[in-house]
Amino acid sequence: MGYVLLSVCIAYLWLLFIRNMSLKDANSKVFNRKIFFSKSAKVDYKIFIINRLFSLFISPLLITQIAIATLIFYILHRQDIVHSGQFSDANEIFVIAFFSVSMFIFDDFTKYFLHRWMHRLPVLWAFHKVHHSAETMTPITVYRVHPAEGILYGLRSAVTQGFVISTFVFAFGNIVDLYTIVGVNVLVFCFHVAGSNLRHSHINISYWRWVEHIFISPAQHQVHHSIAEEHYDKNFGAALAIWDWLFCSLHVSDIEQELKYGLVDSSETSQNLGNMYFNPFREIYTKSIKFIQSTNIYWLAKK
Repeated sequence: MGYVLLSVCIAYLWLLFIRNMSLKDANSKVFNRKIFFSKSAKVDYKIFIINRLFSLFISPLLITQIAIATLIFYILHRQDIVHSGQFSDANEIFVIAFFSVSMFIFDDFTKYFLHRWMHRLPVLWAFHKVHHSAETMTPITVYRVHPAEGILYGLRSAVTQGFVISTFVFAFGNIVDLYTIVGVNVLVFCFHVAGSNLRHSHINISYWRWVEHIFISPAQHQVHHSIAEEHYDKNFGAALAIWDWLFCSLHVSDIEQELKYGLVDSSETSQNLGNMYFNPFREIYTKSIKFIQSTNIYWLAKK
């Protein structure tokens, strides 16, 4: 709740002092009833509640971070390059800072690639396009995800964090305690304080051009949701734009450009909850059958 309130304050500051709006116009912009009470936004709210209930049943079934960390920890004991606790005499402040930065970067890096695969692989896109079907953007749109996508991101997080935690415990021993692990939240906190909740909103806050090569601005993520052809497969990054810059998927923002959100194919823009939850499975099934049939035809032709 605190992050949302802070995002509202940032939105006001941006509109009043950067966009030079009057207080009345800023109020109308921030609390735009057409946005928050649109058909798409109402679906966002429903999906948020349904997914919260769904997660209560799924969470215990996911591979836990501790289990993965333990597995990797024992694997590390089987190699002879670095021995357990080899750097246990390192400065504690250095270890905390190193751990925090490593966790933040590695976590963001894996988010980038999973997000990119969500767009590139048809099986994953079938689920991810539920998120992109939003035709208006509100802070709740970030929760507009298919449960299958939520499971994939949960597994990604468990593997990523489990790997980093086990590696640091193995290398630095008792220095990496609970306090050290909690330290990574400082960077996550700064990310949210910077207005990350405005990425899914109608407030198109941009950064300086050179900054948008390092950090993803709210306006850049809104470009990612745009249906304009020049914006296809751009800005996959979560916090850092460096990955997009390195892998040629970066697109800096243009706050003067009006963006349209949703899916290009109008047949897929229905805001029907049932379709959003079940159509991905139907689509995957249909494509699987076509693939099997085409494979059979190919091998028959070869004979």
